[in-house]
Amino acid sequence: MIAPSELILRPDGSVYHLHLLPRQVAETIITVGDPERVGEVSRRFDRVELRVEAREFVTHTGELNGQRLSVVSTGIGTDNVDIVVNELDALFNLDFARREVRSDLRELTFLRLGTSGAFQPDVPLDSFILSRAALSLDGLLPFYPTVQHDAALEHELTDHMMGAGWPLPVAPRMVRPRLPDVLAQPDPDLLPGGITLTAAGFYAPQGRRLRLPTALTSEVLGALRGFRSGNLCITNVEMETAGLYALAGALGHRSASISALLANRALGTFSTTPAATVDRMIDYGLSLLTGG
Repeated sequence: MIAPSELILRPDGSVYHLHLLPRQVAETIITVGDPERVGEVSRRFDRVELRVEAREFVTHTGELNGQRLSVVSTGIGTDNVDIVVNELDALFNLDFARREVRSDLRELTFLRLGTSGAFQPDVPLDSFILSRAALSLDGLLPFYPTVQHDAALEHELTDHMMGAGWPLPVAPRMVRPRLPDVLAQPDPDLLPGGITLTAAGFYAPQGRRLRLPTALTSEVLGALRGFRSGNLCITNVEMETAGLYALAGALGHRSASISALLANRALGTFSTTPAATVDRMIDYGLSLLTGG
């Protein structure tokens, strides 16, 4: 039996942070960081059956082209992804009355539609990229010992950084997703993709310096930029993908992260049409999921 302190429910029986009840969420879930982006997605639905807001977590459930979908905002960072993925899984795979794991586990599909910064100089602004793997430098994954990670790829990166004379400030974890079937084949509308670096913050953890120095100096960033493993390199940097891939995979779900590249960190440039790029990404993501 799962104790009340571990599975916290509101008086109406909803999960504590998301304020959602079972059956209010579809098995196909779009996640976005920005709560305001939830409405930008759901306004494209044919109908919306549910709107719930709780803190930075906004959920809309509806239907598009005959398919039931939910869109949920995670807010920023893997600490929030930790809450969202666990509570969404609980809605399907825990019996709230008996406080135990259900015997008939349900598999969910998560599609993250986020924004990100390109890490390589040749990755164009305003394009979309699929994360083939994620490098966790945020500190969440060691707390989940059953998460499967790519130890060989981690060793390659560590050896590369040590050889360059710039060891990483935290131990890396590399995770790969179980992609939805719709993304199993190459797509000309998506960049080939590579490793997404998931950072613990926006400024120093991504190598940005305003008034405080960062451990990710230009030399460390340059060494990371030069890492190669077969056809994989670090293509972009953001704050959520590794958490989504790790937890979704450990819980038996499929997941994919598609990012609109609004900045190029190697060149120091930023999109002049960020809103239009995000709009195109939303249309693209919905067409993938519904065939529309």
